Amino acid sequence: MTQPTLHPVLARVTDTVRERSETTRATYLARTRAAALEGPARAGLGCANLAHGVAACSPQDRLALTRAPVPNVAIVSAYNDMLSAHQPFAEYPARLKDAVRAAGGTAQYAGGVPAMCDGITQGRAGMELSLFSRDLIAMSTAVALSHDMFDAALLLGVCDKIVPGLVIGALSFGHLPTILVPAGPMTSGLANAEKSRIRQLHAEGKVGREELLAAESASYHGPGTCTFYGTANSNQLLMEIMGLHLPGASFVNPGTPLRDALTTAAGERAVALAGGGAPIADVVDERAVVNGLVALLATGGSTNHTMHLVAMAAAAGVELRWSDFAELSAIVPLLARVYPNGKADINHFHAAGGTSHLVRELLGAGLLHGDVTTVAGEGLDAYTTEPFIGDGLRWRPGPARSLDTEVLRPVAAPFAPDGGLRLLDGNLGRAVIKTSAVAPEHRIVKAPARVFDDQAHFLAAFAAGELSGDLVAVVRYQGPRANGMPELHKLTPALGALQDRGHRVALVTDGRMSGASGKVPAAIHVSPEAAAGGPLARIRDGDLVALDADAGLLEVLVPAPELDAREHAGAPPDDGRWSGTGRELFAAFRRAVGPAELGASVIGGVR
Repeated sequence: MTQPTLHPVLARVTDTVRERSETTRATYLARTRAAALEGPARAGLGCANLAHGVAACSPQDRLALTRAPVPNVAIVSAYNDMLSAHQPFAEYPARLKDAVRAAGGTAQYAGGVPAMCDGITQGRAGMELSLFSRDLIAMSTAVALSHDMFDAALLLGVCDKIVPGLVIGALSFGHLPTILVPAGPMTSGLANAEKSRIRQLHAEGKVGREELLAAESASYHGPGTCTFYGTANSNQLLMEIMGLHLPGASFVNPGTPLRDALTTAAGERAVALAGGGAPIADVVDERAVVNGLVALLATGGSTNHTMHLVAMAAAAGVELRWSDFAELSAIVPLLARVYPNGKADINHFHAAGGTSHLVRELLGAGLLHGDVTTVAGEGLDAYTTEPFIGDGLRWRPGPARSLDTEVLRPVAAPFAPDGGLRLLDGNLGRAVIKTSAVAPEHRIVKAPARVFDDQAHFLAAFAAGELSGDLVAVVRYQGPRANGMPELHKLTPALGALQDRGHRVALVTDGRMSGASGKVPAAIHVSPEAAAGGPLARIRDGDLVALDADAGLLEVLVPAPELDAREHAGAPPDDGRWSGTGRELFAAFRRAVGPAELGASVIGGVR
């Protein structure tokens, strides 16, 4: 399709990002170009080095790698069989190796990276390791690619920190063509809204653990990604629209012929690109980053990408800021309603037209850059098509109209005129809020603060019946320096119950919420965090706090001289309840981590 004129705000924001990034991007590209070699990467290895690299290969692959100039493709996987989203990856390496070999190349399993599940670790000690695992995954990916054996890479990952970590690691080898290979969402189970209802009833003591477990198990019931639109599915959408997936690959269910065909096609495409086509450094530029941001806003995607997208961009030398999110949110319409922003799940979104229709609409409105490099070729036109099995794997034009306007709408008739994320600012610092799931009547809250230094203390107060009336729950010392910035999704049922009782309720925290958190207004990622001397450390019980998502305001209504004169509340002492859980291994991360608004990373080029 013909690229229409870009929306002037999109063009201006992109120019701002490009100009801001001029030095860092040039430095990154110079480093990347210097790493690129003519011919197979292994050509520069000494004989002993190469012998080590091929020692365990089949005779056929060993001969090809030592005698012929065939491309060798790295496979880096986040497989484990505890994560439902990653369990399907068990058989991917064998399938990909066969596909690469049939296309005239060789492939080696270069390494595995850790993959943890935020669903399992919510409210547990492991959640404090979650955000830092992204940078660990990036480092692990770089280790896997560091052997000068590879001409392209296939990265297998889906969930929250895994995909950003894989991308950050791969960008340190920016000369390699790189394809992200997804596994797809599990089939639909118990409706997410019903699951949420049972959770809230359990929080109120109205149903027991047996009923809660039955509902959870009916929702999370098989292999594949969780079906709500949280960080994992936001990852998939961004990877596709940023040109790192094959077109239409994101939301095809595991274990289907189409899923298998797309996996095979990724291996074949890696061989085709290995001659120097579409290195990841060329795919991930300021236009692709802005495209990813637009897609996030247009679908009400995960708040975690206010850090992950910033960190991925920085790894490519692109300096993205929260102000860019705010500017684009004002002009990008909300086109999708997927739980928690609506009743549908990600399978319904896919059936309604999915990514191909979304790209078609945004391109037609001048809200995406069409002149980008992707793993499918030049431009985004291929991403307006959808895959199908005909005479082999084929692509056809995606739906020109939404097949369900309760789930996916055109730009001309959006669910809302602006995007699902907003920036808040005021005397408490800067924060982000996800508004796409918050009803308009709940977006402005002015109420006394109830201050907690731990999510467990808030939940105990709720269980004891100590929380009533209008309130702003301030849960502090939850930032990256304090304890790794855990998600506080366990607070959602209790906060929702208070809101449903008719109270004006909001959350203010320097921690994170799940990308799926919804109906209660939550000012999250407050920066600077309390542990870094931020104003949250000076709030006291009873202080009047104002949160206005419409006006972009977050402040405590205390005179500045009084607030400034207050002593910072010290960080809560370690009570030892989570000792021996691995937290001590990440102490260096807590000391080195940058602020949330710069990606909350410990990696030098990313901070």
